Amino acid sequence: MNKITMATRKSPLALWQSEYVKNLLIRAHPHLQIHFLEVTTTGDVKTHIALSAIGGKNLFVKELQSALLTREADIAVHSIKDLSCTPHASLVLSAICEREDPRDVFVSPRYKTLAELPLHAVVGTSSPRRECQLKRLRPDLQCKLLRGNVETRINKLLNHEYDAIILAAAGLIRLGLQNHISDVFSPADMLPAIGQAAIGIECRRDDHELQKMLAPLHHLPTALCVTAERAVNFHLGGDCFTPIAAHATLEHQQITVSARVGSLKTHEMVSTVQQGPHHQAAELGYRAAQHLLSQGAKKLLQP
Repeated sequence: MNKITMATRKSPLALWQSEYVKNLLIRAHPHLQIHFLEVTTTGDVKTHIALSAIGGKNLFVKELQSALLTREADIAVHSIKDLSCTPHASLVLSAICEREDPRDVFVSPRYKTLAELPLHAVVGTSSPRRECQLKRLRPDLQCKLLRGNVETRINKLLNHEYDAIILAAAGLIRLGLQNHISDVFSPADMLPAIGQAAIGIECRRDDHELQKMLAPLHHLPTALCVTAERAVNFHLGGDCFTPIAAHATLEHQQITVSARVGSLKTHEMVSTVQQGPHHQAAELGYRAAQHLLSQGAKKLLQP
């Protein structure tokens, strides 16, 4: 196999991620020729509507997956946090690359921290997860819909449409825009999204040769943590309509999974922390979900 076609979104961050994967692949297989198939997804077009109103984060990946299924592309590069936790019958997440900083960041040209924001300040986010945790920290804040690529969001902030915005650290770092970061949230205050800052490579389930070629790009520590996080969502049956957060870390062959479920209506939140050996990653995610459900998460999951 000498040529690979890679499906990617057209946003600057998606293209950065695809270039990153391309370079890793060529380093592992110098003979490869890699071509991009740039795809405009529904999620990229309908940026004026909340994702929860039009079908969720899967709108960023379904056209890429379609290109795989029609064999227009051999692999697709995704942000793991955009992928459904339910595997596609004909596709496989063959490699997960090493994770960047998974935390969320506070961005504002006028205020250094969340605490410095004036009463009833306007904060931009499109994430129910972020909104719920923001309201827990500052119930007075007004959350206003913010969508579009990273640069678009920053420009809206600089045009005074918001007092501050919340973004993923990884996106800013990868695009060389980390100078805009005013403060970094600790996971205790703002637990990251499931799979945040991790890049996944998807291919057809029956393409075993390509799966072998992708193997050198697979970063096992990141994959174990992502497996635990995605298991939380799978067993909760959650989607982008619900504020669900889960973040796992690996240290000394032990995985620690922190997870939360909240309600935008009542601002209730339930949390859990589970720890165990790294080979029980999926089981730890299941245990986290069960503990959340035992605390009433099912009621919070209802729209």
